[in-house]
Amino acid sequence: MGKKITTLRDLIGAIKDKASQSKAAFISKPSSFSLHLAVLRATTHAPSSPPDDHHISSLLTLGDSSRATASSLIVIIMDRLHRTGDSTVALKCLLIIHQIIKRGPFILQDQLSIFPSTGGRNYLKLSAFRDGATASRFTISAWIRFYSRYIESLLYTSRILGYFLSSSSSCNTDEKISTFLNSDLIRDVDSLVQLIEETVKLPDSLLLDGNKLLYEVIGLLSSDYLSTVNELLIRLSEVKERLSCLSFGDSVELSFILKRLEGCKERLSVLFSVKKPSTELLWCSVSELSLKIDDLKVDFSKRKLITFEKSSESARFNNRVIKFGDSVQFSSGRYEMTNLPMIVEGRN
Repeated sequence: MGKKITTLRDLIGAIKDKASQSKAAFISKPSSFSLHLAVLRATTHAPSSPPDDHHISSLLTLGDSSRATASSLIVIIMDRLHRTGDSTVALKCLLIIHQIIKRGPFILQDQLSIFPSTGGRNYLKLSAFRDGATASRFTISAWIRFYSRYIESLLYTSRILGYFLSSSSSCNTDEKISTFLNSDLIRDVDSLVQLIEETVKLPDSLLLDGNKLLYEVIGLLSSDYLSTVNELLIRLSEVKERLSCLSFGDSVELSFILKRLEGCKERLSVLFSVKKPSTELLWCSVSELSLKIDDLKVDFSKRKLITFEKSSESARFNNRVIKFGDSVQFSSGRYEMTNLPMIVEGRN
């Protein structure tokens, strides 16, 4: 039995959903109709709740077949997202993409990771999204713009790491990290900090009260944040072991990245007020590592100064030797040239 329709907007939304399903049945190929229907059922216009879990599970199951089917499903989801002007539908599409990242089958995640084939950092194309139907929908539009940027950053970070962050299928990287080059290790830390920097841009809004869709978004962001913290802890622990091997350039770059991370701390404490042991450990680790890197930079500067002074002293000494040698040669040469006629005359 369907959910009770309580407002005119709900009625209009239900009519749109039925029309979309009828259109899909009319224009879709038989092989892709089930995919269209699964996406439409998971992204209805009903604003009262997030997509039903069984609809999401059905969609993920459909995507766990052939590569062609998984690719078609991603295209259909993206097409639904790009064509709608409804904030509820757009938000549900983004939630489905986030769920694919979090618990989708590998083949579906793989097709999402390479969409579109042209690449890019703004391929969700929602930076100008506006739903002006009501004041609340207009405000929710800001959440959609934020959420799309966040998912783009999540996908970018996942590409850098080589696996989907917070995914249930993520591999254990503890042992692999030890084989990374310093540059790769710093690159990973930077990409994770970029994701946190995107997280703290979450809009300030009172719309959370009673909005189950936005609560669902916050829940997924919170889970991602804890996963990001764990990934950072693994890498920062490895950095500590390598401090003596870092170049001056690496230490400066890492110091800058850690300062950016510390700049997010206050905002994160507001967004995710429940303290976790891992987050407390992260901030202790960041503070400790920052101090050690500062000491390392001072040590680099001292060694550079000592090397410079030794080089200058050596250069001054060499200059004195060269000048002394030059004067002897010049004097000797001049003596030979000036006294040559006298020697000749004496012989005569």
